[in-house]
Amino acid sequence: MIFKEETKSVPITKQMVWEAYKKVKSNGGNAGVDHQSLSEFDKVRSKELYKIWNRLSSGSYLAPMIKRVTIPKGNGKTRPLGIPTVGDRVAQQVVKAYLEPRLETVFVENSYGYRPNKGAHLAIREVQSNVLKYSWVIDLDIKEFFENVSHELLMKALRKHVSEKWVLMYIQRWLEAPVQLEDGTIKESTGKGTPQGGVISPLLANLYLHYCIDKWLEKYYPKVKMVRYADDLIIHCESYTVATQLLTTLTTRLTECGLTAHPEKTRIIYCKKDKRNLEGYPVQFDFLGFSLQPIRNTLKTGGSFLQYDCKMSRKSKVRITQELKALGFHNKSQWTIQGIANLLNPKIRGWIQYYGKISKRSLKPVFYYLHHRMIRWILNKYKSFKGSKVKAIAWLRTVGNSYPNLFYHWELGYTLF
Repeated sequence: MIFKEETKSVPITKQMVWEAYKKVKSNGGNAGVDHQSLSEFDKVRSKELYKIWNRLSSGSYLAPMIKRVTIPKGNGKTRPLGIPTVGDRVAQQVVKAYLEPRLETVFVENSYGYRPNKGAHLAIREVQSNVLKYSWVIDLDIKEFFENVSHELLMKALRKHVSEKWVLMYIQRWLEAPVQLEDGTIKESTGKGTPQGGVISPLLANLYLHYCIDKWLEKYYPKVKMVRYADDLIIHCESYTVATQLLTTLTTRLTECGLTAHPEKTRIIYCKKDKRNLEGYPVQFDFLGFSLQPIRNTLKTGGSFLQYDCKMSRKSKVRITQELKALGFHNKSQWTIQGIANLLNPKIRGWIQYYGKISKRSLKPVFYYLHHRMIRWILNKYKSFKGSKVKAIAWLRTVGNSYPNLFYHWELGYTLF
């Protein structure tokens, strides 16, 4: 340990603070309103952690201001993100680690977001299984969910499971912490919202939606199947009649909880495949970076069949190709191909580990685009090729044959062109 133990009234130990710090450090992240980065925090780590423990364990910890930034969301839109200070992230992690095991015993099985031993791939697999059994889907989009969480309703839900006054006190303080906007303006609490980006916010969001939607569906619509990842929600229904009725009543339920179903993004989808032949309904929806839609598969024995399955979404492909374009490595003629591999391999590994785990073949267009960017780099670097793409492709194939492990996707058999 980095400091000696002392007895305090609130049952927060220095070991709890230390474990929280290690978790925060492993997650990384930017500086908050105090401009203190993780590396700067580390320089005075012992002093900072002692201060956090001393204040948390004595009941005197006050939540600092949250830094608001905006990040790209797609289609030219942005998403607000709240960044607590490094020290506040440690404090939030302490309370989250204390509270999470208790709430985990309450949450339903088909809630997958930001939970231990859960994740996006399990949620996608569940949706893949459900669309084969259920013909209709409600693709529910909650408009600005994190900005509209009612503090009153959230605290009411917490009090059902939390008797410790100090836990409720600290969570209330985090909810009411002022926010510093990007122009420097200070926004005071309005009684709603939990910063998307706060360490404890996903746990609080899951509790809120547990009572707003999960338990409500179990009680009133036990025959439908729900898959939820944080505020991304898919509901599988047996018929269009059930789907339309449920969507109407669920919209009212959301309003009662201070939330709104996005009028443009919330839709009823028909899971069209062989033996499901209705026309005139939307047949595609996106979920967690994947697109679920009718896909025609070819049989080895000849012929084909229409299956409802998923692949990497168009939005995900566009985002990755834009990222590759923004790197601008095709103009770095002074670089070596090893340098480009060092730049790209961490990104390629991440794409394959996420998207390839569900659908390897849907990554082919991404790597097709990547190889074309590499061809442009070759033509810029080797003027002797005189702009010949044929020579550039031949050179890249020679490199691929000689060094098949140079790029991560080459190792896994994603061949050139």
